[in-house]
Amino acid sequence: MKKILLIEDNLDVRETTQELLELADYKVIAAKNGKEGVELAKAESPDVIVCDIMMPNLDGYGVLRILSRNPGTSTIPFIFLTAKAEKTDVRKGMNLGADDYVTKPFEEMDLIDAIETRLKKSEGLKNGNSTTLNGLNEFLDKAKGAEELMNLSENRQVKTFKRKESIYREDDHANYLYYIVEGSVKCSRSDNYGKSYVHEVHGPGEFLGYMSLLKNGTYDELATALDAVQLAVIPKDDFLSLISKNRDVSANFIKLLSKDVIEREKRLLQLAYAPMRERLADTLLKLCSKACQNGTVDKLDISRQDLANMVGAAKESLIRTLSELKKEGLLDTDGQQIKILDSKGLERTAIGF
Repeated sequence: MKKILLIEDNLDVRETTQELLELADYKVIAAKNGKEGVELAKAESPDVIVCDIMMPNLDGYGVLRILSRNPGTSTIPFIFLTAKAEKTDVRKGMNLGADDYVTKPFEEMDLIDAIETRLKKSEGLKNGNSTTLNGLNEFLDKAKGAEELMNLSENRQVKTFKRKESIYREDDHANYLYYIVEGSVKCSRSDNYGKSYVHEVHGPGEFLGYMSLLKNGTYDELATALDAVQLAVIPKDDFLSLISKNRDVSANFIKLLSKDVIEREKRLLQLAYAPMRERLADTLLKLCSKACQNGTVDKLDISRQDLANMVGAAKESLIRTLSELKKEGLLDTDGQQIKILDSKGLERTAIGF
């Protein structure tokens, strides 16, 4: 049963609307003011929020501002209930990120239809970040359901890059967001002495370049194809329009940014404190998981220098450690290719067992 948070200061309207929603088979949590509504939204994680605009102390606009800034509530569909129907009020609500607007007095099915539409869209966006180009198109198309997004580009070009070909370089102007359809991409940075460090490898279903686009500047890394790569290319203006005008999409990328920060912190700690064996085992497992869409690839084709740059070690030290793991039966090598023989054993090695 879906959970609806109803925020309404008028007792008669609140009770009538709550009864209507419960008859439609929704679980309803009611709040009598904006402050109480914010607390309930954080505590209960409802599936949809229906909120009056004109309330004392904290109005509906204030409620939406607060919840939009909280990662735990920013993706909850938000519907305004109001007796005011002027275009300026509608526009203000939509600019703040409201998903819909129902004017009082409303017909019973108007509110039910608005809730069902928001629920379907929300579920579609949660499931739409598929690791296929169709999944990307579906995600973006659903995200631009609002009137302001209808002019976004309908066609998303797919480009192919050969192994070792650069996709973008450090200090190139950030004009595009890239979505990996097939293949894997390494992202690296260089220090003042020209030494390269591979800080991340991305696989199918992941985005490239969004941090640089959000800064509205230049790319701060070198992105290179590790193998044959197919990328969907999304123009910067389309991406920024999605981010600024659609709460679902902006929240999705906030989560991606948060995940990136956490992963990089873990990686820095690992480089600082973990032994070479653990770093190498963990890196090999991550590379395998990103080598294809289903994560079952057990062979890697990567240069020893690239692997050394990822692990944060000298090439000679890397080769010695690979030889040790090979002797232990965890992997095998054939030229540049590395074949994982015992993934469970490699997992134990990665955590120090």
